[in-house]
Amino acid sequence: MSAEQALRARALGLLAEDGALAALVHGVFDGVPRRGAMPYVAVGGAEGSDWGTKDRAGREVRLTLTLAGVDPAGPGAAAARIEAIVPALRGTSDGWQIVAARLVRSRFALRREGGWRQEFLLRCRCLAA
Repeated sequence: MSAEQALRARALGLLAEDGALAALVHGVFDGVPRRGAMPYVAVGGAEGSDWGTKDRAGREVRLTLTLAGVDPAGPGAAAARIEAIVPALRGTSDGWQIVAARLVRSRFALRREGGWRQEFLLRCRCLAA
């Protein structure tokens, strides 16, 4: 399994298993759901680049998470919960050791069809286990 796939799988698992987040959203999805009721979290694309050493394969992976909702108050507690989960991505997943996980950018936008979207860009550094 690639580092990108391993990281996406770990993110999906951690987000879906978090009870505090589950109380705030209707679901955590692998990609944007066709009929998901808002608010929801979608685990998006993962882009990787070389981050290896002389003797060990490694990847730097940028992963996008999206929180979509309609509450006029905005993302609030759900966004804070997602940010709190990011450090927990560190660990082993399908042959990769995730040694660093950090939120590098967040973007909030109103949607033309109503509601809002908050996107989180994570940078994770992985070494082959």
